[in-house]
Amino acid sequence: MAETMRKLVAEKHLRRRAVEEITGLSRSTIYDMMGKGQFPRPVKLTGKAVGWPESAVFAWLNSRSTTA
Repeated sequence: MAETMRKLVAEKHLRRRAVEEITGLSRSTIYDMMGKGQFPRPVKLTGKAVGWPESAVFAWLNSRSTTA
């Protein structure tokens, strides 16, 4: 448990606007996809703030099909 917490703290976390810019998804699409289990969930940073681990967002991007 302590090792997991150290990894989360050491990793950069992205706020929602940064996630929107990186993925090209809107706020509502991100939350809709999270509800369907299709997008990573954020972690709680403070009482009100959340952030997505940067590695989770980029892993999701890399898992997407590259065909256009």
